[in-house]
Amino acid sequence: MTSLKRILLVFTIGLFTCAVTAQNDKDQKIIDDAKTAKATLLDANPDLKEFFNNSAGYVIFPNVGKGGFIVGGASGNGVVYEKGKMIGMAGLKKLNVGLQAGGQAIIEVIFFETQNELDQFKKGKFKFDAGASATAIHSGESVDAKYSEGVAVFTHTKGGLMAEASVGGQKFKYKAFKE
Repeated sequence: MTSLKRILLVFTIGLFTCAVTAQNDKDQKIIDDAKTAKATLLDANPDLKEFFNNSAGYVIFPNVGKGGFIVGGASGNGVVYEKGKMIGMAGLKKLNVGLQAGGQAIIEVIFFETQNELDQFKKGKFKFDAGASATAIHSGESVDAKYSEGVAVFTHTKGGLMAEASVGGQKFKYKAFKE
């Protein structure tokens, strides 16, 4: 009986360790992808450096998948930064109905102009209105975007083609890193 308890205890600890490691591995992959995405954005348009350096915070979604035919959606995971320091992870979801067709993979970065906007994001009280749009980043073009209601959004296409460019209706979840 005692050896059965030991086996169960070891098995339970092993399962817990695997679950924690898997989550950390997943987060680490997203963190690595976010660093690469930031470099890609800055290579495509060095003007973004001002946003990265002067915002209260930002979230980078390195791999947002979008697709649809009349009914569409988008999903992605990202990393949240406050004053340049990683503070947590984020999830993005969007479901919409309207004129759209195709699929694509994009990098999306959201800059928060002030601490208030960043705090609203962290509290889960942040979402884009239906008509919100992003500024598309193309290599060599200057960025002439400004904050709108304390937020600036940029996207960079990684692949695919989709006839829809809004970020309206996106909803987010934030999970802080454990200290």
